[in-house]
Amino acid sequence: MDLKDKMILSIIQNDSTLSVKEISEKIGLTFTPTYERIKQLEKQGIIEKYVGLLNREKLGLNIVVYCNVRLKEQSKKVLETFEKNIGKYDEVQEIISLSGEYDYMLKIIAKDINSYNDFAVNVISNIPNIGQYHSSIVLHEVKKSTRFKIDLE
Repeated sequence: MDLKDKMILSIIQNDSTLSVKEISEKIGLTFTPTYERIKQLEKQGIIEKYVGLLNREKLGLNIVVYCNVRLKEQSKKVLETFEKNIGKYDEVQEIISLSGEYDYMLKIIAKDINSYNDFAVNVISNIPNIGQYHSSIVLHEVKKSTRFKIDLE
């Protein structure tokens, strides 16, 4: 990956709606080599997909919760079953396997505190092998980003 590829990635992270022509103008290449570079970055899996970032609050999703989960048992089968079960729910945006005191951290989005409570009581606590869960409710998001640092050198 050279500087032009890194520039493309930096531009796309900032605004993936730009056309290939607009990207090519920004990086100082013509349309065809820029297009080919983008297609190669996609083929290599460096660019996984293009998405729209939505404003969750304008959609009425006002609560973000980080829920730490400890399972009663950590066998491969139990871990896989937990991941499969919890991954079914749209409220769960991220499932992160951890080392340390807890086995997983879940990022959960809900309409309000009552909706989250219903989810915790009716979903999380009913998944087999849940030993303990601890919820931390986000009061204010100080920094929120989807960008990776790309050195343009």
